[in-house]
Amino acid sequence: MSKEIERKFLVAAAPDLSNAQKAVVRQGYLTAPDDSTELRLRQKDDAFFLTLKGGGGLVRVEREAQITAKQFETFWPETEGRRVEKERYTGRLPDGLMFELDIFSGDLAPLRLVEVEFDSEEDAEAFVPPEWFGADVTEDKRFKNKTMATKGIPD
Repeated sequence: MSKEIERKFLVAAAPDLSNAQKAVVRQGYLTAPDDSTELRLRQKDDAFFLTLKGGGGLVRVEREAQITAKQFETFWPETEGRRVEKERYTGRLPDGLMFELDIFSGDLAPLRLVEVEFDSEEDAEAFVPPEWFGADVTEDKRFKNKTMATKGIPD
């Protein structure tokens, strides 16, 4: 089983992104907001993906397959009302870990979130975030992309 172990934080201050890779992302959800499993379509620049995620919090099941643009466009209309658009910056922290910083657009602007993936739960729990990270929202379901796609920016 493929697992994703990650922590998610608000962004307290804009970091230096000069060495980060930028991608434009749009994603939509095929499953209903209250489903425990999510099925997501994502376009990241010119690549297209279908992703299944289960569970929530620190450790989640994740399976992803690359699909064609035609397959993406076939199902995209079914995500109406459950979409997110953002710019994603991928970079490296001083300790060598990779971060993904999302700057949301549209109804979710000016929200900024940063995620870090880990090899183990122990590594995730021992992580000390840099100063530019804000509050830890890993366990806060209001900050899941699927929730924000339908309910907007959390209060």
